[in-house]
Amino acid sequence: MAGEDLIEIKFRLADGTDIGPTKHTPATTVASLKEKILAQWPQDKENGPKTIHDVKLINAGKILENNRTLAECRLPVGELPGAVITMLVVLRLPVTSKNSGITK
Repeated sequence: MAGEDLIEIKFRLADGTDIGPTKHTPATTVASLKEKILAQWPQDKENGPKTIHDVKLINAGKILENNRTLAECRLPVGELPGAVITMLVVLRLPVTSKNSGITK
């Protein structure tokens, strides 16, 4: 029963809004999750990410690496079958080159 193997995930943005939940296979990579976040990013939010490198996903306090799969990132304890996993989305936007006005 392939449906039982799917992992349901929602992505929580910094302002508390969510993207999802959506279902993914354990073989789904973190990079492909980030691509889905880019595609589903709310249009009304300013300063959205441009590439997957602008996004960090955090699950249970750990930053997930792009080349890892969901199966590799899952926690051995604490997840209930059929429960939705909430991952935090942190943006790492490029720093602007404007002078900040701070004097030394």
